[in-house]
Amino acid sequence: MLQELLAAAGAVTALAAAAAVLWGVLRWGRRITEGAKCQLRSEMLRTYYHHRQTETIRQYEYENFIYCYEAYTALGGNSFIGKIYDEVRKWEVLT
Repeated sequence: MLQELLAAAGAVTALAAAAAVLWGVLRWGRRITEGAKCQLRSEMLRTYYHHRQTETIRQYEYENFIYCYEAYTALGGNSFIGKIYDEVRKWEVLT
């Protein structure tokens, strides 16, 4: 009986330790995701405000904007950038 109790206590301890490690990894992953979203949002806004008056954009900047937007939305980005994206898609793309 004592051996079974000790084995159960050991299993509970191991599960608690694994849960603590998993929780730390999830928190770390969330921080990485939020940082990536921030960088993507910043890059898209920089491009937007740089070209907004002329409403023209170079092809490579346009393609980069689209890639950033796709990554941003895949990470759970918000609708504010969606409105910016809709506007940029109407601009003239210069080759």
